[in-house]
Amino acid sequence: MRCEAREADKQSSQHTNIMISAKGIEQRIFFLRGQKVMPSPHLAELYEVETRVLVQAVKRNIERFPGDFMFQLTEKELENLKSQIVISSWGGVRRARPYAFTEQGVAMLSSVLRSKRAVQVNIEIMRAFVRLRQMLASDKDLERKLAALKGNMTTSSRLSLTPSVNL
Repeated sequence: MRCEAREADKQSSQHTNIMISAKGIEQRIFFLRGQKVMPSPHLAELYEVETRVLVQAVKRNIERFPGDFMFQLTEKELENLKSQIVISSWGGVRRARPYAFTEQGVAMLSSVLRSKRAVQVNIEIMRAFVRLRQMLASDKDLERKLAALKGNMTTSSRLSLTPSVNL
């Protein structure tokens, strides 16, 4: 019994650890080149591997990562991204520019990293992408409703400004 309880506690703490990381996932998704992406240093941190290990795994399986799944940041994109991140976890001297992974690229990462952690983290990342998509859709819906309301207000104000003719 005690062994089962310890195992349940262990699984619960692992799940909690992933959930804690999931809270910050949305803050690690950026909009670059018209796509939502996650930079390789942030992904490596979530997967609890070194960035170079993540990049090596990708390069060994490069056929799984076409240009719409992953791209390398330009110097300008890197500087812009660094300026958006208040607390930089990208310290030290960097030899190569980081990579940016789209939602599809992140999904492919779990197949090349092959760890339980990678699978669990990917599930949380996919949920974060879905939440962002839902929020954007909600914002677009709200934007359409406001535009319609604004159009109705403009139409009604034009009608009230039209002089009435008494016969």
